[in-house]
Amino acid sequence: MLQFIKSLSRDERGVSALEYAVLAGIVVVAVAAAGVVFSPALSGLFTQLTTKISGII
Repeated sequence: MLQFIKSLSRDERGVSALEYAVLAGIVVVAVAAAGVVFSPALSGLFTQLTTKISGII
């Protein structure tokens, strides 16, 4: 049993998949945080844009 556990600790086949999953999670958190931070500014920008386009039409 001890040898089986040691062989599992040395097995690196799934490590790259785990690293990609962690990296993808970090990217998702960063994008969500940027959305929360820039949400008021983007809302104001789109409001101004809609007002200008409505004035032209």
